[in-house]
Amino acid sequence: MKTHYYKRHFDEIRFENSEKWGTCDYYFEIDQNGEILRQIEVYKNGKKLKYSKQFLEDEFGFLADQPIEVSEFKNFEINKSDFEYQWQK
Repeated sequence: MKTHYYKRHFDEIRFENSEKWGTCDYYFEIDQNGEILRQIEVYKNGKKLKYSKQFLEDEFGFLADQPIEVSEFKNFEINKSDFEYQWQK
């Protein structure tokens, strides 16, 4: 199975219980069909959320359940080691 890795910044500012988390960098590991296998959210304030098939959700969010349109992420591809670095942090 061929996997791809992406990093994409989103400018929407997140608040949780009146705490400002800030904007977010999303990291995705996807399969050849665009299904998200693992997902990392790294917020400006240092908070990090990680989701996978083994850990689908928590009180803050969940693993995306819709495939991404790979053509829309083409310019955001990263290598596996960059993704794994964030996953292991």
